[in-house]
Amino acid sequence: MGQPIPVSQIMHSGLLLQCSPETVISEAAARMAENSVSSILISQDNTVVGIWTERDALAINFADPDQFSQPVRSVMRSPVLSLPATMDTAQAAIRLKNQNQRHALVTDEDGQPVGIISRTDLALNQGLEPYLRLREVGAAIPHLPAVVPESLPLAQVADLMHRRGADAVVVNFGEDGFGIVTERDMVRFIARHTSNTRIGELASRPLVTAKEEDPLIHARDLLLDHRIRHLGVLDQTGAIIGLIGYNDMLSGAEQMYLDDLRQALEQRDKALARSSRTLQLAERVIESSFEGIMVTDKNARIEFVNPAFTHLTGYSPEEVIGRTPEVLSSGRHDSEFYTRLWQSLEHHGYWRGEIWNRRKTGELYLELLTITAITDDNDNATHYAGLFTDITQNRKNEEQIRQLAYYDALTGVPNRRLLEDRLDHAIRHAHRTKQLLAVMFMDLDKFKDVNDRLGHATGDELLVQFTARVRSCLREDDTLARLGGDEFIILLQEVKSPEAVLNVAERLVRASAPDYVINGHHLAVSTSIGISLYPGDGKTSEELLNGADIAMYQAKQSGRDGYQLFNPKAVDNPANRQRQ
Repeated sequence: MGQPIPVSQIMHSGLLLQCSPETVISEAAARMAENSVSSILISQDNTVVGIWTERDALAINFADPDQFSQPVRSVMRSPVLSLPATMDTAQAAIRLKNQNQRHALVTDEDGQPVGIISRTDLALNQGLEPYLRLREVGAAIPHLPAVVPESLPLAQVADLMHRRGADAVVVNFGEDGFGIVTERDMVRFIARHTSNTRIGELASRPLVTAKEEDPLIHARDLLLDHRIRHLGVLDQTGAIIGLIGYNDMLSGAEQMYLDDLRQALEQRDKALARSSRTLQLAERVIESSFEGIMVTDKNARIEFVNPAFTHLTGYSPEEVIGRTPEVLSSGRHDSEFYTRLWQSLEHHGYWRGEIWNRRKTGELYLELLTITAITDDNDNATHYAGLFTDITQNRKNEEQIRQLAYYDALTGVPNRRLLEDRLDHAIRHAHRTKQLLAVMFMDLDKFKDVNDRLGHATGDELLVQFTARVRSCLREDDTLARLGGDEFIILLQEVKSPEAVLNVAERLVRASAPDYVINGHHLAVSTSIGISLYPGDGKTSEELLNGADIAMYQAKQSGRDGYQLFNPKAVDNPANRQRQ
């Protein structure tokens, strides 16, 4: 049988997310949410003593916010399943399955942590596309989904997911369709100290769906394209009949693939020993590969490239053979980058990562590159084989998806989702540094009249021009976000005094005063602004946003075209300055 694939080749390596046993649960959750990971290691005296995962977060009682302040040692799993970095991926999959674990710590020969691996990692890195093309979505649904009404409290939903072992639930909004809440959301709720809120206020919407007759490869592509972990499954009538994620797709395929892999490796070794005809076939496979392949000697002098290399880089074999890969250098990476690359090759025998290179035309492109050291019987490197694909367009697509997810399509400013993340971070920073921050709620006075009289196209252009005027009044580190319609939020961090905030409000009111000229129409549109300050007017994002919203309506009631500090007791308090 051929050489097995070690778990070190597919594990998550680099800086492992860790915390001490005394770290409070909410802080551990915040670190997981900020790094978009599914687990955090618990370490004491440089020794891993436990692990806390997204699945474990479901055991928290969300009806009791005091639990968020408990030390993570009270909820961690211990001991942690450890696997050596040299272990065969097939053996690793069996260990995880037999011990009913979703994560394992990967250690080097000295027992030191070097990575984390999950059952999904083992499956997704094995190339199951043929299997996914043959199997339909409906055949992979494990059971009927948990569907909860949008009015159900968060604590009850978490308890339901915990009891059922569900990693997601569907939230029913009645005529408004469906949403979803996942394990990862639960970690984010803990990080934000979200207690027993209605689940409808927290669910992600809309629920992305696939049809039960679709091939699994289509569902897999939807998950990747939307950067999500679950899909709703619809029957022929359009009813929700299931939820499907990576683990469900790969159920039953893991052992099938490992058996096929072992058989293929055996057949490959026998074929290579049997005839030179197989060698010729291998050469044809390399020549027809869509991935660029380059082989160098031990001194990194290029000895072979395939046709895909020429297609991707523009260099013919005659132009690069005998030269080093520096011919492709983009100049974007420093010497430290290449030092780490060679250190990985020397210590592990491989390197995998993203690297910027330059085509013969001078065009820069991003490639996903895997370099493997080829050794002799004495384990000395004799050659290096590099295999790469151009992922420039993939990166552009990811950026476009991120832009759509976090920024308003009309004005280009952050949307509610990104604002909430920034506001949560700003509150934590202000708490640590004992500084003020301000939230300003703005809308355009009589904006609806413009829409009704001149049409939505004119209204949209008015919002674009208004956004530009507001931006000109703010600092680079300030945040302007659009909630929808003509409602905007400004987040001012590291504010020195309330007077400084009022000065900004004055500038904003003055900036909006001149007429807007749109398609020959001169529009006199003012703005009303409500202001709330941290910590005096609230200590959570919800309290600050509500306070600013109330203050904005106080400003409108006082005559519009002005601003108002939040004051729940008296709208006409002289301390609340306003401009009429």
